[in-house]
Amino acid sequence: MVTTTPTHAKYSALLTDIERGTIKIPQFQREFVWPLPSSAKLIDSIIKGYPVGTFIFWSTHERLRAVRGIGGAVFRGTPDGSPTSFVLDGQQRLTSLYAAIQGAKIVRSSGVVDDFSQIFVDLTATEHDPIVVTDVASLPEGSWISLDDLLNGGTRVSRNYADEYLENIDEYRNRLASYDFPIVKVTDAEIDVATEIFTRINVGGKPLSTFEIMAAKTYDESRGFDLAEKLSELLQNLESIEYETISDAIPLQLIALILDGECGKKAILRLDRDRFIDHWDAAVDALASAADYFRGTYRIPVSKLLPFNALLVPFAYFFYHHDKDKPDPQQKLLLEDFFWRCSLGGRYSASVESRLAQDKNRIDRILKGESPDYDWGIDISPEFLVRNGWFTPNRSFAKAILCLYAYHEPKSFEDNAQVRIGNGWLKQANSRESYSKASS
Repeated sequence: MVTTTPTHAKYSALLTDIERGTIKIPQFQREFVWPLPSSAKLIDSIIKGYPVGTFIFWSTHERLRAVRGIGGAVFRGTPDGSPTSFVLDGQQRLTSLYAAIQGAKIVRSSGVVDDFSQIFVDLTATEHDPIVVTDVASLPEGSWISLDDLLNGGTRVSRNYADEYLENIDEYRNRLASYDFPIVKVTDAEIDVATEIFTRINVGGKPLSTFEIMAAKTYDESRGFDLAEKLSELLQNLESIEYETISDAIPLQLIALILDGECGKKAILRLDRDRFIDHWDAAVDALASAADYFRGTYRIPVSKLLPFNALLVPFAYFFYHHDKDKPDPQQKLLLEDFFWRCSLGGRYSASVESRLAQDKNRIDRILKGESPDYDWGIDISPEFLVRNGWFTPNRSFAKAILCLYAYHEPKSFEDNAQVRIGNGWLKQANSRESYSKASS
């Protein structure tokens, strides 16, 4: 059962733990977006003693993919044997606090640089005015102090200010130093529970995908494994053969089938990190073999033409366990039967994960040269084709028919030139008209 423990900490302890690597921001958190005025308002609230919300930390010995630094600061890895507190709620506030107190320069995705050292305290302000500001152009010289000087300047800086401001300098410094940030620590939670907590807290945001969770869970700096980077490499390699449009779920489903025999979300999330990493390269090779097989044997030139992306999973599973480059004649016939039954029968139009798990058993039989049993039928009668052959570019049944055309290398009605089918071509708004120009 999940345990939650209320606690608290001063800003100095929070910043120290961030730099030590015992508080981390998981990579599935969104980018730090607070601008300078929002950060100034946060510091203003702290000085005034206002509540600024509770930080929720997930304390775990898991080592997840995490934000590596803020501004110019690069954070350490968590010390061996120590738990990590991953921020589930309060990332924007905590990052803002760190950036403001450290005077960090944050490079935004647009290239704009926000300089968080440009946050100041107005020593003439009353409790009803903004005390922390970002613009001091209109304030008299000597009536304001930078946040850095307020916290770190000590006696040396105080000598530069009139006596009437010294009490405020000491008071504001003490208020910041003594402010207790409320914290709730979540312990005894698996990663899927922790990310569910994150999703429920951020009800206005997009729920985390299985891939985003696995990218965090399987990150291993010592082995140089970053799932997000590995997927990018896979898609770059597949791009050369125009099979780069596969979803990020495909390699996860494949590895889960290999290791667990199931490929639903729960099965994927319970995969052991080291075993997942150990099998990644072989699984990627199997996916490449499946794509090559579709291109060479069935003459399906691009991934956009596949009736279902999920078809790559059972075929990659076959090549993962097949110790030869090509299936033998009996296996080839059985795989062809399997492919067309799935494509024309709408096999993966619903309940994809459970059907993949069932079809894993069918591929196991094909590996042995045995014909599987099928519990769905295929109607290819002219009457059925007339009733169901209506066209939309993304309809699996229409794609299956187009795969048959592609096998016969269609020619243009206009000049008998071979029609080149590409992922970009298939995305065109007039693709229906383009298809109608092709004939076998």
